[in-house]
Amino acid sequence: MTGQSPRFGFGRNWMQYARLVDEPRVAEARASLSSMLDRDSLDGLSFLDIGAGSGLFSLAARRLGARVRGFDFDPESVECARSLRDRFDEAADVWQVEQGSILDAEYAKALGFFDVVYAWGVLHHTGAMWQALDHAAARVADNGMLYIALYNHQAWLTRYWACVKRLYNRNVVLRWILTAVHTPYFVGLRWLVRRMTGKRSPERGMNLWYDMKDWLGGYPFEAATPGAVLAFLRPRGLELDKLTTCGGRHGCNEYLFTRRGDADLPLPPIPAPGKSPGAIE
Repeated sequence: MTGQSPRFGFGRNWMQYARLVDEPRVAEARASLSSMLDRDSLDGLSFLDIGAGSGLFSLAARRLGARVRGFDFDPESVECARSLRDRFDEAADVWQVEQGSILDAEYAKALGFFDVVYAWGVLHHTGAMWQALDHAAARVADNGMLYIALYNHQAWLTRYWACVKRLYNRNVVLRWILTAVHTPYFVGLRWLVRRMTGKRSPERGMNLWYDMKDWLGGYPFEAATPGAVLAFLRPRGLELDKLTTCGGRHGCNEYLFTRRGDADLPLPPIPAPGKSPGAIE
């Protein structure tokens, strides 16, 4: 990924979160993956986890029967995913974990093709989201699936959060100030809403505190409208099967695409970092 600075310590955050991972969280992650893919099993399928992070969803894919290859740009994330693999006694021959960057064209091409390519909340943190999305899409095998989650573009709110994230990573004083300001909403209010609605734990096996740290500090940071994402991927031979939006709020829109052949369309240019394909937003 790019040398853009400042950059959030994703791996350190994942290392702290991973101590909380237990069988109920693994089951929650497995259920969410199975639901979005509309599959109860991934037996015999290959699964590429781009930006493996804690390794939780690599583990979820293994529990569904997939052969998994995960990689991450952050060495601490790689260490975290390997530790999780060892904790849950998964064999290295069916779950590979390595360091790599989706922005490295040669590395990405050498990965080969996969039945499921997964990148949840990752590509928008590379510093070159559209290039990363282009490389990820190219790894999808014929009839394979691309499951991605990208931040929803919100005009002035996107600019606000980009500013918050830059300040968060500037120094420890700003980090504590921004954490104190946003904790009542990200942890307090969300916890209260969950208590009132009967949702005892966050979706996907996550945790409110570490989710907030990731949100406030997650930089580099880009966002995209669903229209821009669809128009970018359709000429690359990928058709949308499912879209779950965050309802116009901040957060991630989730997309499931299937490769059904190469589209006979000219490829749109890859926008510069921080830009969107203007005409297709």
